[in-house]
Amino acid sequence: MRVKLAQYGIAHAHASGKADAVKRNPDVDFCGVFEPDPRIREELGKATVYKDVRWFKSKEEMLDDDSIAGIAVEGQVCDNLKFAREAIEHGKHVWLDKPAGNNLEEFRRILEIAQEKKLLVQLGYMFRYNSGFQFMFDRFRDGSLGDIFFVRGRMSTSIPLEHRPQLGRYRGGILFELLCHLIDIVVFLLGRPDKVTSFLRNDLGVTPEFSDNTAAVFEYSKAMAILESSAMEVAPFPIRRFEVHGTRWSIILEPLEPPSVRLCLSEDRGGYTKGWQKVDVEERPRYDGELAAFVADIKGEKSPDRSLHHEFIVQETLLRASGVVN
Repeated sequence: MRVKLAQYGIAHAHASGKADAVKRNPDVDFCGVFEPDPRIREELGKATVYKDVRWFKSKEEMLDDDSIAGIAVEGQVCDNLKFAREAIEHGKHVWLDKPAGNNLEEFRRILEIAQEKKLLVQLGYMFRYNSGFQFMFDRFRDGSLGDIFFVRGRMSTSIPLEHRPQLGRYRGGILFELLCHLIDIVVFLLGRPDKVTSFLRNDLGVTPEFSDNTAAVFEYSKAMAILESSAMEVAPFPIRRFEVHGTRWSIILEPLEPPSVRLCLSEDRGGYTKGWQKVDVEERPRYDGELAAFVADIKGEKSPDRSLHHEFIVQETLLRASGVVN
C-alpha cells in the first residue's frame, strides 16, 4: 500500500529536492503542498517540480485529511517548529528538515507529543543515507574501527551578500546552517559531548550579525571532534570532508557528494588490506534514502534508524555550538 504524504512549506533550501524525491518514490502518493505565504508561493512555486502538484487552499485542508500519514516540513527554519507541531498534533508523522529550529524547549515538546502519540519525527540529515557515510557506519557498528579518538570535518559554502541578513538572524550563522549535518554524524558516533567550544567569527566584514567563519570543538572523555565551516569559500563542494580515526583504522570522505572514500587498516581485515586504499561506493540521489527510511518506518517495516532521543541530542548539541544554550 502506498503511503500518503504532503509537504508543508516550500521555502527551505531542500524543499524542491524533497518534493522531487516524494514524486519519484513508487511507495508514496504525493497528496499536495501547502505554502502559507502567498509571496513565497508566487516566487518559489513556479519551480518545475511543483507544476503538476495539488496546492491545498488552507493548512486545515491538509492537516484534517486523515488519509495523509506524514508531512514533509519544508518551510523557513524559523517557521518549521510551528509547522511540525501542527502536524504532530493532527496525528501526522513528520519529516522535519534541518536544523530543527532555534527553540530547544519547543522541539523537546514536539518530540514528547510524538512519543505520546507514537508518531515519527525524522530530521532531514541527508548524509545518514549517503553511501560513503553508510560504509563508515557499517565499520563502526561491526567494531572493526576500534575506539574512535578523533573526528574532523569541514563543510563550507559561499553565501551571496543578499542572503546573509536572513541567515544572520540565527545565532551560530553558517555553523547553524551547515555544520548541523556533520554534528548529526558526530553525535551518532560519539554521543553527547561533554564540552563544546565554538569560534563564531565575522571575517568578511559585512552583515556583522552573521557568523561567516566558524569552528567548533567537541570534547569527550577519550575523544574529540573538530568541525569547521565558512560562508565565503571558493569552490567548496569538492573539498567538503569528513574523517574518523580509531585505534584500528582511519576513514576519510572527500568529497562528501558524490562520496569518495579512503580507508586505512592496521591489518588485513574484512576483505580489505593493511594500509591506505580507495573504497568504491555508489552515488545515490541525495534525498531518496531519507524518504525510503521514513516510508518504511511509517509502514512498520523496520524501526527508525535514529531515535527521538538522538534527534534531540543533535539539536541540543547544535544549539550549544551556536551559543543558544549552555
